[in-house]
Amino acid sequence: MFVGDAAIGVPLDGGFVMCDVRSYEAMAMFELSEEEREMLGARFADLENSFAALEPIDTDGVKPLVTVLDLHSVLREDIAGKPFTREEILANAPEQSDGYFQVPGTLE
Repeated sequence: MFVGDAAIGVPLDGGFVMCDVRSYEAMAMFELSEEEREMLGARFADLENSFAALEPIDTDGVKPLVTVLDLHSVLREDIAGKPFTREEILANAPEQSDGYFQVPGTLE
């Protein structure tokens, strides 16, 4: 499966190069054996070939989709309202001190 010198980046079947596998390996911060690199290079090349099969499809004028489902936002409009005063907010506080919420200490 592995063809050529990895440092030069000779294409595998489908055009994927071994140096791409090495760069992904470095980004993921793990080490692969040479056998694993060859196997992943071949799988990446297969994936790349799958996408290449879509190239001839004419998509001019087709609007991009975020989802294929007919969804709409269930959230209300974000409308600014009257802000609460400090006194209104602190009225619900179990304890307060100098205009702030009083909470139990977490550090000793």
